[in-house]
Amino acid sequence: MKKFFVIMFVVLTGSALLFAAGVPESATQKEDTVIRWAYWGSGERVTISQQAIELYESRNPGVKINPEVSGGAGDHFVKVDTQLAGGNGPDIIQMGGNIYDYANVLLPLDVYAGKVLDVDVIDPSAVASGTIDGELKGVSTGVTMPSLVINKTLIQNSGAPLPPKSMTYPEFREYLVMLKGKLPKGVYPMQDIGVTSNNSTPFGYWTRYNGTPLYDAKTKTTSVSAADAQKYLELFKDYRDNGLVPPAEIAAGYAENNADTAAIIAGKVAISYLYTNQLSGYQAATTDELDLIEFPGAAATKALWQAPSQFYTVNKDSKNPEETVKFINFLVNDPDAAKILGNNRGASASATARAAGASSEADQKILDYMDVSGPHSSLETDHVPNDTEFNSTLFLIYQRVAFGRNTPKEGGQEIAQLLQRLIEK
Repeated sequence: MKKFFVIMFVVLTGSALLFAAGVPESATQKEDTVIRWAYWGSGERVTISQQAIELYESRNPGVKINPEVSGGAGDHFVKVDTQLAGGNGPDIIQMGGNIYDYANVLLPLDVYAGKVLDVDVIDPSAVASGTIDGELKGVSTGVTMPSLVINKTLIQNSGAPLPPKSMTYPEFREYLVMLKGKLPKGVYPMQDIGVTSNNSTPFGYWTRYNGTPLYDAKTKTTSVSAADAQKYLELFKDYRDNGLVPPAEIAAGYAENNADTAAIIAGKVAISYLYTNQLSGYQAATTDELDLIEFPGAAATKALWQAPSQFYTVNKDSKNPEETVKFINFLVNDPDAAKILGNNRGASASATARAAGASSEADQKILDYMDVSGPHSSLETDHVPNDTEFNSTLFLIYQRVAFGRNTPKEGGQEIAQLLQRLIEK
């Protein structure tokens, strides 16, 4: 009897093994649909993005979202460019103002609109901002505005009054001089915003304030002359020479890619530059209270602008385009996702997302700032062709002037030549 049971066990075990061996794995276990999401950011952005991913995956079994994160925009695009060149680009590529430079590698999303992508609840201006040559190539993550960020706690502890939300350039300089006399030794009134890697934004603001916008796409011209650019460089030379911003060697020690590399978070300066969507991430990195004020002169010139913070775009070679667009729709329109993501990538342009309300004190400060600054804004200036190259080269030109290797006049000439070269390229 024992021998019989042993024989039967061997037979049954062998049959099971044969059956398992004869059935393809795909028939017994379906693989997850994997969506690769490339974006830049750190700290809070990484945390909240992961929380949104986990919520989406819990609602969509069988879908796996793999984030590919870079610390700053520069690193992000170097990596993405390499991946695209090798035919291995991510499904979702976070874009900024340089979306036009990538239009030929992006999937038109119009076929998904009204189906898996609800564009009817998104502000028309936000839809228009992601439309290139009549095709929807990007979905706005939200709108944002340039701003100055102040360390409210540091200023109050110094005994100085807080700055008003709006000032003229002369009033702003007077405030910096006053603040310098109150701050501890080694702490400067303002970060030298020209030495930041994304300094084309404050330069772009100043050219609008100066009445010489960077670029007109219709005429393919710039209003910025060498003398105009020189005035900008002289403005910051004045600040630098008078200790209103740190010396070049100190300022250059802060990459200003994110809160982790920011002089204001390190307690080195009282005022710096941000896009509004960055406030919550910076606030999360410090126990000091931060707040927002306008760039000088905005009230008189309406030189500020509301812009798409970033765009969610889809690689035209994505293997799972529909699932990818579904996930983007969740990020942009879902109220629960909105509560998680807040204003980190911009104040939402989606009515359904905005209905979730402000999720933090920092988000409320952004809305308050936009209430003041919105009337001081106008239509955004066209982006200079080859926007990424303009930003990186402008940074190098500014650095040479800041370190005294070139004069403001020489730097102004280089900036004017750079603009012409990129326009004619």
